[in-house]
Amino acid sequence: MLSQKMIDKLNEQIKVEFESSNLYLQMAAWCSWKGYEGGEAFLNLHSEEERMHMMKLYTYLGETGALAVISAMEKPQAEYDSLASMFEQILEHERFVTSKINDLVALAYEEKDFSTLNFLQWYVAEQHEEETLFSSLVDKIKLIGHDGRGLYLIDKELRKQATAAAAAPAEG
Repeated sequence: MLSQKMIDKLNEQIKVEFESSNLYLQMAAWCSWKGYEGGEAFLNLHSEEERMHMMKLYTYLGETGALAVISAMEKPQAEYDSLASMFEQILEHERFVTSKINDLVALAYEEKDFSTLNFLQWYVAEQHEEETLFSSLVDKIKLIGHDGRGLYLIDKELRKQATAAAAAPAEG
């Protein structure tokens, strides 16, 4: 049985994951608008992935007899200065999500809620992967540059990553 504090924090994380999904969907729309087809495909996949993260929390709460609460969310930023600044913002956002997951893990440990602690280990590993991925993309953008050719290569890399992710088996 989950404590009310844990239920509240897990519901807050549902909102964080839902907002992440919406943010990436909006970023995909911006990429489409700017002609970054690879960026659009990549961010659409990440939007779906974040929704899946939200649904895992939703399901877990239901399985424990708690009510999952879907909160209102803020409208995401619609326009960006550049592809580089957008990916830097994504990296910062993923670091924020990691901090929220770490807070949940700390609470589960503090409350000796070992079932939730076990459940959250997947999110800990996932956030490590996300931060590594986006840090690598930010580094590549800095390395390749922001001129026309550099942006073309980055968009091509994003398309390649989106294609590989789409072909991979779904996360569980």
